[in-house]
Amino acid sequence: MQIITHPHPTLKYKSKSVVRINAELKAIVDEMFELMYEAKGVGLAANQVNLPLRLFVANPSGVKGDGEEFVFINPVISKGTGNEVADEGCLSLPGIYGPVNRSKSIHVEAFSIDGKSISLDLDDFMARVVQHETDHLDGVMFTDRMVEHSLQTIQPEIEEFEIEYRSKLADGLVPDEQTVHAELTEWEAKFCK
Repeated sequence: MQIITHPHPTLKYKSKSVVRINAELKAIVDEMFELMYEAKGVGLAANQVNLPLRLFVANPSGVKGDGEEFVFINPVISKGTGNEVADEGCLSLPGIYGPVNRSKSIHVEAFSIDGKSISLDLDDFMARVVQHETDHLDGVMFTDRMVEHSLQTIQPEIEEFEIEYRSKLADGLVPDEQTVHAELTEWEAKFCK
């Protein structure tokens, strides 16, 4: 398992709801936490490790053994209130940051890795993390939420990722879109049906 970068097709894929929590899924979640900490992130969505599952992991401290670890399966956000613009980054666009307007406070319903119901009112940084990661599950990157003039300032850096990806694709170092979709369908059969 590894973190995929823009413009990998799975990052634009709308994830499917998880209906099966088992030992394999728990092992995937554990590995996602490890990857997130290695990359010095605070959240990681399944899409970002090439899995079509509606789940993400988060720890607002970003440090293993510090803060609180969260697993959100099939999250649904409601009751967004207030607005706040702040810079965001993404493990699938490492080194790139830009201002994004988000709700300051949200309510989220989800399931934990133990299958228990989660119902949380979140605000500030954790609310932003949950909104950012839930966007991933809908195939939305933080750059999709940036205003045009802010996006233009980071466009050259984004294009570098696109050039690198096309080069890897041409050299056969990453699978083509058809192969990726076949893999995603296999994962969906395992956990989403």
